[in-house]
Amino acid sequence: MKLFQYVIKLNLILCAAMFSSLSHAGNLYTQFPETIHPEQKYVFYSHGLIVEGDNLMPEDERWGVYDYIAVRKALRDPEYNLIAYHRPEKTVPDSFAEKLADDVRRLIDNGVKPENITLLGFSRGGEITLLASSKLRLDKINTILLAVCGGVVKSQPEYQAFGRVSSIYETSDFAGSCQFLQDRNKQLESFRETSITTGKEHGAFYQPLPQWLEQVKKWMKE
Repeated sequence: MKLFQYVIKLNLILCAAMFSSLSHAGNLYTQFPETIHPEQKYVFYSHGLIVEGDNLMPEDERWGVYDYIAVRKALRDPEYNLIAYHRPEKTVPDSFAEKLADDVRRLIDNGVKPENITLLGFSRGGEITLLASSKLRLDKINTILLAVCGGVVKSQPEYQAFGRVSSIYETSDFAGSCQFLQDRNKQLESFRETSITTGKEHGAFYQPLPQWLEQVKKWMKE
């Protein structure tokens, strides 16, 4: 009887320890987290230019409402922690990229493996993501680009990617393939790309459409 009680008690302790280690997974942070869990995954989502400022749901005359709140909510998942900063108006891309790079370094210094960190960026947020990637130059970090590779990025060689790079673009959009990033850096750990066709141009990423969201979440869980 005592042995049975001991086994039950031990199982309860192990379950409690397991729950404690997982209890913070799936959190959404709008500021850098105070407590870092080295065994968990972290994703940084950087939004597009139109969201900079005070409005979390701005509207573009051509592409409609950028529902940042809905996108942020849809990106959450129990398998990783989401860090989604709301940038102020007139943010200098290189300065914010330095902040992102510093935050990644803080995670790594606290025991998080680079392969468990993802930088995810859309449009201007993707440009910032690329600049942060260039500053970090990590082989194992994950970078996901959404509608990033337009004329500005393509014409300026300082936009480089490192590590494991994934890209999604909308076929009706001005921002097309990111293949040239692989040509710029022959030392990429990996590169993969897919396209979607919604007819919504840049606005395809203004909403959490399953065409891109499902693929992105799959990549972030790998």
